[in-house]
Amino acid sequence: LLRTAHTRMARLCLRSATMTPVRLEAITKSFGSTIAVDHIDLSIDAGELFFLLGPSGCGKSTLLRLIAGLHEPTSGKVWFGTRDVSNLSTDKRNAAMCFQSYALWPHMSVRENIRFGLDVRKVDAAESKRRVDEAIDLVQLGKLSDRKPNELSGGQQQRVALARALVVRPDCLLLDEPLSNLDAKLRLEMRSEIRRICRSAGLTAIYVTHDQKEALSIADRMAVLNLGKIEQIGTPRDLYRRPGNRFVAGFMGETNFLEASVAEVNHATSVLTSPIGRVVSSVPHSLKPGDAALISLRPESIRVGSVPSDAFNAFDATVHDTVYLGEVAQHIATVKGTGATVDLRAFELTPQIVARDAAKEQTRIWFDPADVMVLGK
Repeated sequence: LLRTAHTRMARLCLRSATMTPVRLEAITKSFGSTIAVDHIDLSIDAGELFFLLGPSGCGKSTLLRLIAGLHEPTSGKVWFGTRDVSNLSTDKRNAAMCFQSYALWPHMSVRENIRFGLDVRKVDAAESKRRVDEAIDLVQLGKLSDRKPNELSGGQQQRVALARALVVRPDCLLLDEPLSNLDAKLRLEMRSEIRRICRSAGLTAIYVTHDQKEALSIADRMAVLNLGKIEQIGTPRDLYRRPGNRFVAGFMGETNFLEASVAEVNHATSVLTSPIGRVVSSVPHSLKPGDAALISLRPESIRVGSVPSDAFNAFDATVHDTVYLGEVAQHIATVKGTGATVDLRAFELTPQIVARDAAKEQTRIWFDPADVMVLGK
């Protein structure tokens, strides 16, 4: 059965639309005096799973709707491959959209919901059945194809919505926070499923979310938006480990910020003065001695307890306000620095300090120079 499903997947990939790159050229969208999307240039590779990430109101859903053809740009162009689709409707640009509400017909079965787009396009019965069968296999809903949506779980309904989008063989699949209505466990399961389905179908997919973990876990690349502009584009690792500014560092996960200044810049390392003392970083940056800087230090990079003899960044600390979560404990580590006391959030894996009432425990903390991100002010 598994081999048969894989064979059908391969057939679907072979018969699907050619993978299409998407390019945005100086796209702007205004609603009255409000600029929702501000002069964005963006290139998305063919077959890429690309995420648009940012807080509420940053313009990510508006940008997705511009790509889909649900909004017309105030200025700029949208390209699908070599086609200028800026003024084409959604069906003419051959894009398919999955909304967070699923929008399934309650009176139709799974199979009928998936077939709906083909009926609208007047695809002949034999071809329609073949495509629907392949799409059902791709999303692994073969045993549920005769059920109505209210007989399915949230994750199964999301698969139906994906299959309905895939069956029309779009050049581009657009997903607008498709997992937001699911509980935490289902969201985790569906992350890998969406990646598998997009990969198997050979699609260019653009995915909007405000959930950093969702984006980090399945994206090929992503763009972080803020106030209608792109702050940074890169791989999940790039954006998490090498954020370009304070906004990206803070949005992509928890971090500790320390105001600092650059004291020395050597071939492989730099030394910064900060409220907790001298801090060594091996992360490349363009700052010069004397420049003001901002240190970003992720909580999971701060180690609590014994310090290796060759550690560069080691400090006496008092650990308190511990939150024990099983595999990890979240601490506040207070470091008495030069003329100031600084609280740092630290995550301890396989924690030894587990009780909240183990307050004011004297210990040592340290962190590796490779984990000290240096940002310009």
